[in-house]
Amino acid sequence: MSYFSDLGLAEPILRALETKGYNDPTPIQQQSIPALLEGRDLLGIAQTGTGKTAAFSLPSLHRLAADPQPRKPASCRMLVLSPTRELAAQIADNMKGYAKNLKLSVDCVFGGIPISKQARRLVPGVDVLVATPGRLLDLIDNRALTLGRVEIFVLDEADQMMDLGFIHALKRVANLLPAKRQSLFFSATMPKSIEDLGKQFIKNPVRVEVAPQSTTVERVEQFVSFLNQPEKQALLSLTVRRLLAEKQLDRGIVFTRTKHGADRVARNLAAAGIDARAIHGNKSQAQRTAALEAFRQGSCPILVATDIAARGIDVSGVSHVFNFELPNVPEQYVHRIGRTARAGADGVAISFCAPDEKPYLRDIERLTKVKPAVMPLPENFLADAARLPAPSRRPADEEHEARRDHGRGRPGAGRGEGGRSDGGRRDGGRGDGARRDGGRSQPARGDAPRRDGTAAPRPERRPDERVAADRNGQDRRREAPRSDGAKRVDAPRADNARHEATGEAAAKRRFRPRGPATTGQHRNKVRRVV
Repeated sequence: MSYFSDLGLAEPILRALETKGYNDPTPIQQQSIPALLEGRDLLGIAQTGTGKTAAFSLPSLHRLAADPQPRKPASCRMLVLSPTRELAAQIADNMKGYAKNLKLSVDCVFGGIPISKQARRLVPGVDVLVATPGRLLDLIDNRALTLGRVEIFVLDEADQMMDLGFIHALKRVANLLPAKRQSLFFSATMPKSIEDLGKQFIKNPVRVEVAPQSTTVERVEQFVSFLNQPEKQALLSLTVRRLLAEKQLDRGIVFTRTKHGADRVARNLAAAGIDARAIHGNKSQAQRTAALEAFRQGSCPILVATDIAARGIDVSGVSHVFNFELPNVPEQYVHRIGRTARAGADGVAISFCAPDEKPYLRDIERLTKVKPAVMPLPENFLADAARLPAPSRRPADEEHEARRDHGRGRPGAGRGEGGRSDGGRRDGGRGDGARRDGGRSQPARGDAPRRDGTAAPRPERRPDERVAADRNGQDRRREAPRSDGAKRVDAPRADNARHEATGEAAAKRRFRPRGPATTGQHRNKVRRVV
């Protein structure tokens, strides 16, 4: 049996590990730490939850402490890049714990919070900086950080970083790093195409692979239930309620593919009497932090998340993972169920598979070489599901997101329908005379009121007329020939300053000063022009 004391780490680091209760290194740590202490580049592949963070943190902190250097303004000696905010914050917290007996500073920067505060923290310099790519480049562009003194460069979750659109940011960061540096790549999965791409950033790396690529943790029991998509919410609510009542579920994570779906599932669980919170990219950083903290403390037993949480949420006691929707990328399944069965514990992964998701299931089975056991639907499922609250179709907290995704006004409405910015539906564009507050104004031209108070139907436009949208998104009639051959000219609009009654008025308005004249000479000049 091997111990951390056998790996040659500094005594202050060993004391910090003893405080955390870490005695035996994991396989990825046993094989990585000696090579990293020698200064070699490394490509590490291991299942999620096996201790990759400590594998690169411990030897890096040892090397920095063995060669103390004064901090220089707006610089760092070690840079760790992470794809998500949650993972970056987790890495920084772990490294602060490992370095608490060392005279090394650790900081973390990511989006969602004011950049000015982070820039001020970096003014004196820092030894270890954990960052997400976007915020890192923002700080560099604002001249709040330079990378010329980086000695150790770490890329965690390398496959996701390069495979999900971060490749251009990585290339830019790599060009800013000094050529002489130690580079470390760690990931749970490493397809060959991503590995070949990673070789552009690391030189002659030591490859450490303690488990086959894309395999799942053996201690996770995997199940799948086949049902229709509309039945998933009822099955999830009934299953979670039963597991909580039987005290089999400590903490559970429910994964969805979309942000709106995560909000909807969380609301439906809450309606069924289950405390659940959602976390995804549309949530503010304060909301994401609060939800994760409540889940970590146990006050909220269910966390509903998109794949942003599949990597980086290291919360002890996660006993169950529910795949409400199967991922269309099979590698994400590995990371999802890796949130349970951590640190030697056991876990359960339950997937809900609709008929159109069976191809995703086959891809997952082909990748993981594991076929989940079929979990039949519970008895009296339909009767029990009928007693649950009806699923929420349009949650209130999704309204703003849906309007933003689908355009102005109500979802699906075109610009000519005059959607309100506050979500209320305007009765129409120019021809319908809609008011700004969403209420119905007096009928517009052609909508003369009847004696009974109702509006007569508006006469239809002639076929030879066309409708064009101007810059304000309002409809405007183009000039169309009349039956007598003359051009028809629309009457000027009172609410549009560009439609002046005469050319003289337009000329006066064009030369009229916007504010009070500053000098008598300017005032006289304007008077002569008008």
